[in-house]
Amino acid sequence: MAGQVFINAHHYKAKLMKEYIDRFPKARVLVIGDIIMDEYVWGDVSRISPEAPVPVVEVKRETKMLGGAANVINNMTTLGAKPILCGVIGKDITGEIILNNIQKMGLRTDGIVVEKDRPTSIKTRVVARNQQVVRFDRESRKDIRSESIKEILNFIGRNLDNLDAVVVSDYGKGVVSAPLMKELRGLVHSVPDGSVIIAVDPKTGNFEYYHGVDVITPNHHEAGAFCRFEILDEEMLNRAGKQIISELTCRSVLITQGRDGMTLFENSGEITHIPTVAKKVFDVTGAGDTVIGTFSLGLASGLDLKSAAILSNFAAGIVVGEVGTSTVSAEDLKKTIGG
Repeated sequence: MAGQVFINAHHYKAKLMKEYIDRFPKARVLVIGDIIMDEYVWGDVSRISPEAPVPVVEVKRETKMLGGAANVINNMTTLGAKPILCGVIGKDITGEIILNNIQKMGLRTDGIVVEKDRPTSIKTRVVARNQQVVRFDRESRKDIRSESIKEILNFIGRNLDNLDAVVVSDYGKGVVSAPLMKELRGLVHSVPDGSVIIAVDPKTGNFEYYHGVDVITPNHHEAGAFCRFEILDEEMLNRAGKQIISELTCRSVLITQGRDGMTLFENSGEITHIPTVAKKVFDVTGAGDTVIGTFSLGLASGLDLKSAAILSNFAAGIVVGEVGTSTVSAEDLKKTIGG
């Protein structure tokens, strides 16, 4: 019944979902957004600095991982897909490392534009005893050049006939803008049979860019910021979901709520709440990338909105149990689904 909330995290056909996971390698998905390098400095804390009231971290190791839109394709790749990445990097060593890592994954890099005067975004997190101590960012958040937008859109246009979905991963670093989204919608909507979906992982402050998309996946803080009120209970959550669909005229909204799971709102009026399956929540870093990646692959492979949302909930339940940016393999996802 339209407007009713259904609690159906376990009302799914495990065998059917596993069959769709097996279709992921054939899903044709392009991801456009902010390309980031995630750096982690791992260590222990046993004392406070005599210079200031801050912990002293004894560094044990350091790791570098793909972040932002690059983490979305990383998630999709471990699930068996071969996505295409579009975005911008700088002409620097970090950009080179990202390109090399993507090439080692067997993926194309010809959709990535290099801007000589722009640094590649780096987020560095210091983690001690499974707790993030501090994060520092090295980046530019100014809009990418108009020439870069044109180059990216031309690339998408040349590949549009071979796509099932376009995923927009907006981290607010300058790739996603009103002009880009307007042209992107025009391109996608020009496909005669309307078979290409647009899914967006949004950024607070940029929601006005996302009119007319098929799927938008804000967390409850982002949804509340757009709606101009704090989401404190189920009534306010439902109000937010309906408002986003109404104001953005989108097909569906999937609001993630951390420990409280996620809720799918459809423009038909249906509301589906999906409780979390996570046993422990250590770190939500990158969980949004896992959600949009799995959800989009599900839709691109033919799953309906509810089933794709449930599948993404299982995937998110795996990654939040790990510290740092992580991904989900197809086999791990199947095991978690059970059946």
